[in-house]
Amino acid sequence: MADATTLAWTVLVNSEQQYGLHPADLPLPAGWRDAGYTGTEEECMRHVDSAWTDMRPLSLREALDSSVA
Repeated sequence: MADATTLAWTVLVNSEQQYGLHPADLPLPAGWRDAGYTGTEEECMRHVDSAWTDMRPLSLREALDSSVA
């Protein structure tokens, strides 16, 4: 088995636009889709840090947006 520095990871996103990492060689878990980025764990974490700028779930953001309007 490859060590953690060489293992390929895939960035995933769910319907609430929350991100996660998953080993690239395993099937995707239910409820998650490929976010289009694969790399080392460190590279994927950097990608998630730059892409996931609002930690609130999508449903909460939409609820708050509709209550302001």
